[in-house]
Amino acid sequence: MLKKFIHVKLLLKITQEYVNSHFTFAFSLLFSLLFLAYSYNYTTHSWRPIVLLFFAIYALTTLYIGWLNLRIKRDLTKFSEIQAGTRRFGYPLLLTLLSGNIFATSFAFVILSNKKTAEYTFAVYAFITQIFIFGIGAFNLFKPYVTNLFLLAMGIFLILACFYAVMIVLCAKYVTTTYAPKWMFIPSIILLLATVTGNLFATLLGYSLLQKARQVNPSAIEKWQTIWHKILRNTMAVFGLFFIIFMFSLSVTSNWTFEYDFAIENNYSALLQAPSLEYPLGTDNFGRDLFSRIVFGAQISLIVGFFSTIIPALVGGTLGALSGYYGKTTDNLIMRSLDILYAIPGILLAIAIIAAFGANTVNLIIALSVGAIPTYARTMRASVMQLANFEFVESARALGASDTAIIFKHIVPNSLAPMIVKATLTIGGAVISTSSLSFLGLGIEPHIPEWGNILKVGSTYLETHSYVAIFPGLCIMLLVLSFNFFGDGLRDALDPKSN
Repeated sequence: MLKKFIHVKLLLKITQEYVNSHFTFAFSLLFSLLFLAYSYNYTTHSWRPIVLLFFAIYALTTLYIGWLNLRIKRDLTKFSEIQAGTRRFGYPLLLTLLSGNIFATSFAFVILSNKKTAEYTFAVYAFITQIFIFGIGAFNLFKPYVTNLFLLAMGIFLILACFYAVMIVLCAKYVTTTYAPKWMFIPSIILLLATVTGNLFATLLGYSLLQKARQVNPSAIEKWQTIWHKILRNTMAVFGLFFIIFMFSLSVTSNWTFEYDFAIENNYSALLQAPSLEYPLGTDNFGRDLFSRIVFGAQISLIVGFFSTIIPALVGGTLGALSGYYGKTTDNLIMRSLDILYAIPGILLAIAIIAAFGANTVNLIIALSVGAIPTYARTMRASVMQLANFEFVESARALGASDTAIIFKHIVPNSLAPMIVKATLTIGGAVISTSSLSFLGLGIEPHIPEWGNILKVGSTYLETHSYVAIFPGLCIMLLVLSFNFFGDGLRDALDPKSN
């Protein structure tokens, strides 16, 4: 009896569907309560019908997921596996995509398939991302005019969404953890070409299918699958990755569906308008569409965040590799110089650089990059010092390889895991620094739509028109949290101790 109890407990803990159902139930309940709280206008003492409708939808979804959770638990307790009849109850949850409930939709795809490969998950999130991009772009239909490429772009988005839906079925039916049919080579190429839309889930799916269809390096396939299996079992890391890729794809495609004029041109006939179909997030004190400004602001935040992470990672990584490999005089010279730089607070150094050279995007990237170089150098140095005495390095040295080849062909590639994790975790900090400096008037030029600039304007109207500050603040918070969650999942996946 005790053995059965322990077995059931362990089964409940490791079953992805059961764990995911708890997560989905909690977030659906949270959003239900938020919609309920916002459904009543305390100023006019009236109800908001649309918000109340969303509360009802999310509340019913929460109850349905709670019931399904109990059914999954019953199946695991009685049969040690989820029955086919229970899995079929996931189909109604697919409709939650129409209400924007990403948590319930992803749970529906999780429970519908009992063979969840990395490719199946990539296809699911590629489809969901594309639907969200299509839905957000559709709001521009309520604007007075749209971009010239709008109809063409929306048509492409819809075709891609259908293609990803087909890939979900094909991956569930034909792809295993180690095999994909050779005819998958053609769709994998199409998926790689779809990278131009910024939907990196399609890129991951295409690359993974290409590897399996060609079967060139089985060990590389196994390593790739192991890493993504660990990441995809971490629910928070998956949703973090989804939001990052969604914002990236929205940034890439926004020029095709959004009119930039709505984000920068003053419209004095629509000052501080409340959220509506024409202005989904309202307007600011100059009548500029807040929705368009936040969408275009994502471009700036991601560009500055990525480049102010990549530059110090490259520079600091190179200095750290040289310091850790040569040691002694070279180590002291490089690290003591970086210690001087490390002693200056990063934000103060950034302010000094911007004050000296002016506030623009390039100077902001340089300012944030310079202060981050020492931390990357220390990370790489520690890894290189650990690997420098390994046998494969001694073998390369005995075979006559140059120091440059040993460092950059043998040591550095084996030291990238901690650097990648650190970069992922610090991009969020770069996004916060970008917004903070812009809020202070020391970052991006004030007229350019950037989340910090938008938040600065909104802070003046917190009491009267709070939405002007709430929406950009939420975007900053969600993007930073997403990078942190994904970074945590990546760290666990790349940690050799977890193997």
